[in-house]
Amino acid sequence: MDKESKRKVKILGIASFLNDMGSDMIYPVWPLFVRSLGANMSILGFLDGLGDALVSISQAISGYISDKIKRRKVFVWLGYLMGGLSRIGYSISTNWAHLIPFRILDRAGKIRSAPRDAIIADLSTDRDRGENFGFLRMMDNLGAVIGILLCILLVNFFGFQNLFLLASIPSLIGVVLILIFIQEQKRDSSKIFKRISFKSFTPQFRYFLILSSIFSLGAFSYSFLLVFAKEFGFKTYFVPILYLIFTATASLFSIPFGKLSDKIGRKKVLEISFFFWILVCLSFLFFKNYLGIILAFVFYGLHKGALEPSQKAFVSELVSQEIRASALGSYQMINGLFSLPASFLAGILWDKVGSFAPFSFSLFLTISALVFLFRLDVVK
Repeated sequence: MDKESKRKVKILGIASFLNDMGSDMIYPVWPLFVRSLGANMSILGFLDGLGDALVSISQAISGYISDKIKRRKVFVWLGYLMGGLSRIGYSISTNWAHLIPFRILDRAGKIRSAPRDAIIADLSTDRDRGENFGFLRMMDNLGAVIGILLCILLVNFFGFQNLFLLASIPSLIGVVLILIFIQEQKRDSSKIFKRISFKSFTPQFRYFLILSSIFSLGAFSYSFLLVFAKEFGFKTYFVPILYLIFTATASLFSIPFGKLSDKIGRKKVLEISFFFWILVCLSFLFFKNYLGIILAFVFYGLHKGALEPSQKAFVSELVSQEIRASALGSYQMINGLFSLPASFLAGILWDKVGSFAPFSFSLFLTISALVFLFRLDVVK
C-alpha cells in the first residue's frame, strides 16, 4: 500500500472507532433499557431482528447504488450522521413503541458499511486485505471497549436517556472527519455497470450465501446473552462488564485472525469462527455457573474476532472488483434478512419453551452450516 492508501485506511478506522464508541455507550444497557420500557423477550427479539434486517437491506441498496454511480464517500458520512441522530431519538423515548422509528434510522445508517468496505478492499492487495479488514474491525472493537467503559462509569449518574444523548456526539465527529479528510477515489467510468442478479455472482459465492443464511437463522442478537446472564444472577452493574469482555476479546483478536486468514485462507478462519459459536451455545446449555457464562462471552468475542474480518475479505475475493460493493451489500442483506426471524424466533422460543431453547436451535443450525462450509471448494 502507498502512503495515501494507508492514510485513508487510518481515517476510516478512526471514524469507525468514534462511531462504535458512541454505539457501545448504549449497547451494553440496550436490552435492559428496552425491558424497562415494558417489552418482553419477544418484543426485544423483534426490535433487534428488525434492526439486523434493516442493516442488511440498507447495505445491499447502498452497495448497489455505490457501484452504479461510482461513489462511496457520501454513504459513509451519511450513515454516521443517521446513527448519531438516532441516539438523540432514543434519549427522548418513554415507551418501547417509540423506539421503532429511531431503531429504523439507527440501523438504516448502516448504508455506510458496504461502500466503506469496498473502499478498504479497493485500497488493499491480496497480501494485506485480511489485515486491513482486521485493522478496521480492531478499531470498531476498540471504540466499543471505550464506549462500554464510559457506559459503566456514567450510566448510574446520567441514566439511560442522558447517556444516549451523550453517545450521539462521537458519531457526529466521525461525519466531520469523513467530509474533510477522505477524498473520493477515482474509478474507471469506462466500464459499464451491469444489472446485478443472483446469476451474476460466481457459483462459490452463491453457495457461500446459502450456507451463511443457514448460520444466520440461528445467530440471534447478543441481547439474549446479556438477559440470560442478568436472569442467572449477575448484578445490573456487571452486565456491561460481560459485554466488555466479549468486545475486548474481539478487538484483541481481529487483526491476528485477519492476518491468519491471509496466511491459511479465509475459509479455514471462518470454520474456526463457527466452532467458537458452537462453544458459546454449549457453554450456555451445559456450564450454568458464573465462570462458565464469563467463559462463554470470551468465546463469543473470539467468534466475532474471527468471523467479521475473514468473511468480508472472503466475499470481496469471490467476485470481480466492479461488483464488489454489490456483493458485500448482498451478502449482508441475505444474512440480515435471516436475522429478523432469528432473533424474533429466539424470543418466542425463550418465552414459550425456555431460555435453553434458542441455544439448542442455534447449535443445530451452526453445525449444519459448518458441514456445508467444509464442502465449499475454493482455492483460498
